[in-house]
Amino acid sequence: GHSMTILSDRATLATARIDRDMGQISGIEIKSVHRLRASSGGLLKSRTNDSEGLAITPDGTIYVSFEGISRVVRHRKANSRGEVLPRPKAFRTLPINKALEALASDARGHLYTLPENALNDDGQIPVWHWDGRTWSTPFSLPPKGGFLPVSADFGPDGRFYLLERDYGIFGFRSRLRRWDFTEKGPMNEQTLLQTSSGRHDNLEGLSVWRDATGRLRATMVSDDNCILLQRTELVEYALPG
Repeated sequence: GHSMTILSDRATLATARIDRDMGQISGIEIKSVHRLRASSGGLLKSRTNDSEGLAITPDGTIYVSFEGISRVVRHRKANSRGEVLPRPKAFRTLPINKALEALASDARGHLYTLPENALNDDGQIPVWHWDGRTWSTPFSLPPKGGFLPVSADFGPDGRFYLLERDYGIFGFRSRLRRWDFTEKGPMNEQTLLQTSSGRHDNLEGLSVWRDATGRLRATMVSDDNCILLQRTELVEYALPG
């Protein structure tokens, strides 16, 4: 709860220290900033820099998902060249600006990614799984209401957490759901949080962790879309066990 790695939607990665007073966030200090590099070594530009999802595996490897050209990229370090993972045909046909929005890593270092708004033929949210060698689609998740996936994480409890967003005339709404991922598919769906319109800004980043008292927390960050009327917020909720 005292450090974080955050990703902009223009391929910039930053680390920060979080100061706390009695467990509550009291200040933030940026410690490092790196613009992500392409496999060629150059900086990402134009359609190639639309970064969305961030996952850091247990060995410290950084993975980033992108929307403009749908792909997942591996970085050994924040300043290293990107290594593009194989792109299945399904990635190549995803709609622009509605593609690979959420990315998460489990305890094994396996990846799971979801599109923002591209349902499969059954009207479900497809989930792609990377096992270190190949992609597969072992299962899907049910959409609910007007909410769309924007971020995901595996908590220290091993469960899968999905942050979703809806937008209307009165502002953004956010929802947080979780599942147990089993050999039979996703089980035990729970809705942990659903905010009213305008309660928070455009929450698009999620990290689930356990504090010193053993309580689960969800820390979320908003994207201001480079619009002066919006804010970049760091929002935190305590979760049921």
